[in-house]
Amino acid sequence: MQDSTLPPLTTRFTLGSEITPSQERFLDENGFLVFNQVISEEEVAQMVSEFTRIGEEWAEQGRHTINGVPLFRGKDHQGNLFIQRLAFTSLHSAYIHSILHDERFEPIRKLIGDKARVGDEEKDGAVVSRYLNCKGSVYPKLGWHTDGLRDVFYLRRPKRMLNVGLHFDACDLDDGGLRLIPGTHNQGFWDTVFRKANFISHDEDPNEVAVLTKPGDLTIHDGRLWHRVQESKFTDERSLRRVMYVPYLTDEYQPKNAESPTPLYHHLSRAMCWYKRNFK
Repeated sequence: MQDSTLPPLTTRFTLGSEITPSQERFLDENGFLVFNQVISEEEVAQMVSEFTRIGEEWAEQGRHTINGVPLFRGKDHQGNLFIQRLAFTSLHSAYIHSILHDERFEPIRKLIGDKARVGDEEKDGAVVSRYLNCKGSVYPKLGWHTDGLRDVFYLRRPKRMLNVGLHFDACDLDDGGLRLIPGTHNQGFWDTVFRKANFISHDEDPNEVAVLTKPGDLTIHDGRLWHRVQESKFTDERSLRRVMYVPYLTDEYQPKNAESPTPLYHHLSRAMCWYKRNFK
């Protein structure tokens, strides 16, 4: 049950010079925050232009991976190759890199940890997901899951993991987008593993909240939450929704390069994309 002393779940906060105690309490209780238009309309347009440029260049080059991380290669509404998940984007755009390291995001970095850093070269880097609902798309939605499942498999209690997203399209209920179940970041082992069928279940949950965004919004959600991405009710170009997840890391520095192997879980992702591309 939502704490009556907290702001409503639909609250849109303003990012200032620091994360306020009220914002931290909201995050601790519900597992997410939405900050209103942290990047400007002009910055949104320029970053979207960079996503398009990078995606087109990689498609023309026939790229299937970047630093060992598979690219999700689908088709757009015109039947053209359309890379729907791009990794390490800030290594391929000076503009994106400059935005992610801008001082306005310092309160977010400090929330993650005093020694946190933007992992441009680590994990999957700055990932851009381009959700599209059309024939040939391999990324129209994403099933229920928690990011803490990997910790569970290693017999560790899932640690706090905050996903920081920048949003580039208006997203209302009919546009799909992020759905999450507030408070489930504090669930026990059993619910973390068995509450839903990871990545298979797409059904609406009576307790879910739709995270509605405007271009330029910044969201934070705890990866231990049960969350999913709802498919847009629209199709073709109207359904396009773009979001970038910025990796803030605190563990040992582990950069990747062109010789880096593909992790096992990414092999599974690649197989899923192949199946969708050929049989859906």
